Amino acid sequence: MFRNVPEGAPVLTAAAMRAAEERAMAAGSSVTELMERAGTGVAEWVHRLAAGSEVLILCGPGNNGGDGYVAARVLASRGVPVRVAALGEPKTEAAAAARAAWGGGVEALTDATEPAPVLVDALFGTGLARALDPELADIVNALVVQAGLSIAVDLPSGAETDGGGSFGAALAAFDVTLALGALKPAHLLQPVAQQCGAVRLVEIGLGESETPVRTLARPRLAMPGPDAHKYSRGMVAVVSGPMHGASELAARAAYRAGAGYVLLLTGGLPSPPHAIVRQRWSAEALDDKRIGAVVIGPGLGRNDRAREKLDAALASDRPLVIDGDALHLLDLATLKDRAAPVVLTPHAGEFDALFGKGQGSKIERALDAAARSGAVVVFKGADTVIARPDGWANIAPLGSPWLSVAGTGDVLAGAIAAMLAQESWDPLRAASNGVWLHGQAARLLDRCFLADELADALPQAYERAR
Repeated sequence: MFRNVPEGAPVLTAAAMRAAEERAMAAGSSVTELMERAGTGVAEWVHRLAAGSEVLILCGPGNNGGDGYVAARVLASRGVPVRVAALGEPKTEAAAAARAAWGGGVEALTDATEPAPVLVDALFGTGLARALDPELADIVNALVVQAGLSIAVDLPSGAETDGGGSFGAALAAFDVTLALGALKPAHLLQPVAQQCGAVRLVEIGLGESETPVRTLARPRLAMPGPDAHKYSRGMVAVVSGPMHGASELAARAAYRAGAGYVLLLTGGLPSPPHAIVRQRWSAEALDDKRIGAVVIGPGLGRNDRAREKLDAALASDRPLVIDGDALHLLDLATLKDRAAPVVLTPHAGEFDALFGKGQGSKIERALDAAARSGAVVVFKGADTVIARPDGWANIAPLGSPWLSVAGTGDVLAGAIAAMLAQESWDPLRAASNGVWLHGQAARLLDRCFLADELADALPQAYERAR
């Protein structure tokens, strides 16, 4: 899923990538060997995708350009027609050696106005810290747009590796990006992630990274055993407010995500599905030790009555999923002393209201928020980051754009609560599993769906997580 971004894969910042390369060289690899592996891996993918069409490779002055020269040499040795256009002479010893080994003609990039069916961008990769010259960006954009297939080496040139933004004007979207050695934040964070197209990982011999930041992995959810009963499968309580529909959606989603018992604390009238147990709100209702997770926030309102309900939920010893309106009422100081886990699920506006706009990438902001609150933070969006206070995080890239409809956040809160009721010992895992199910359900529905339908698609998503 997620446009074939590898699941559970390490995500390295520019600095972490440099450190990984240094470790590889300390273990015996040279820059030239790493470049040879990278360029050969790029050539393998281009050869597979180009199907014999002419390839134009744009080479920069650094080691990313060196990877391009290696790819050009390997492709030419396999009979693929290759042109190379360079942005000046190589500035590193390894890149200069790669250009010499290529041995073919090299056009000046500023003169490379003749498009090719396949365009490979090997201008700048990880670690770029400045905008492309506007004239250069215009040339590259024109070549990308006119190509039948466009491939970026490591990252589209002009991308900010760690933040997922672009320096200056962004390049046109690529069809494929070949991540060298490891995924980078920009492969997963918007807006550059959309520009990367399908992401493929090219191994270059760096070994396994111990980074605590990884892509979201498909969960392995077990079927209920023969001794299962409604409480062993997890009891979820949902606190309602004036907008009953939101809490109804969360309750429905909790059932559809596998909870065995759902209690809706509401003042509303009974309505289908009748499997949801409805009870008038009282703080004492949260004293039931069978409750594995409480959802509060969807449709809660922001008045004094809503604040009283939130205070009661915080005073309980039950695991909490705090969403929607409750995030606007929450005082972070109240979370620090809670023994039971808390999962916060803000979208961007709620995040800014609770934690401030802040600096840094979405990953950095989510990790900072988790450390400050002591909670697992699900920073929602097209690129959702799930962060734990100790620095671990999972990134769910490129969520379905059709989730941009009312009520889908309520469904997510319910799905996470169902997971949390069963796995309160590991709230990061519970939140990550809920996010995965939510995203998979959206993909199964494809487009133009209601939040109600999203909740009802969760069992199909669950089946794919077995």
